[in-house]
Amino acid sequence: MIEVDGLVKLYGAVRAVDGLSFRAERGEILGLVGPNGAGKTTTLRCLTGIVPPTAGRVAVEGFDLHRQPIEAKRRLAFVPDEPRLFDYLTARDHLSVTARLYGVADGEERAAALLQEFDLADRATAFPSELSRGMKQKLMVALALLHRPAVLVLDEPLTGLDPAAMRRMKDRIRRTAAEGAAVILSSHMLHLVEELCRSIVILARGKKLLEGSLAEIRRALPDVEVDANLEEIFIRATEDRNPS
Repeated sequence: MIEVDGLVKLYGAVRAVDGLSFRAERGEILGLVGPNGAGKTTTLRCLTGIVPPTAGRVAVEGFDLHRQPIEAKRRLAFVPDEPRLFDYLTARDHLSVTARLYGVADGEERAAALLQEFDLADRATAFPSELSRGMKQKLMVALALLHRPAVLVLDEPLTGLDPAAMRRMKDRIRRTAAEGAAVILSSHMLHLVEELCRSIVILARGKKLLEGSLAEIRRALPDVEVDANLEEIFIRATEDRNPS
């Protein structure tokens, strides 16, 4: 479970995130969406300890990310929107190093299983420069899953994947939540968020506009059709709040 309480991030006079609060429970997939400049990336970086918040609190499984960073980060995994891999480590090396860092007792067996699951077994000795964009993305997700995180944060997880790989990745995200992880999914692919997420947070200019299930968000907006999809809701909620 991850709790975000009163999160604020300032860059000079700019409030990139402005008093944001939400929580994702174990077994839940929460969607985080918003227009460009809404503060999504900054929020994800604060949630994962990449940048410190100006104010507010983030807790992972009850561990304060600021006061207990090691305990919190042991239970967390983040897949950024662009793969970040080491040029001179093979796919298998990446998994081996990650297993040692997190103290995964069955690291070798789990690495082999994940390489097989993500169709990377025949690329285990390949370096990042020898992998396609989609292969790099799958390796990043495999690395995130290796230590069985309690909280999984995904930023545009389907980028670079072909349709078959997209379907398998969606199934994997569902299964990870079903196995007990709290999953936060941020994407501009609103149909993906609508398909996978039980609850949704819509941001604009660093602030939370709406939160809840799709049905709850529909009811919170006036003059929205009872069967409106997330794209229609998103446009209605943010049409007057997009940055110029």
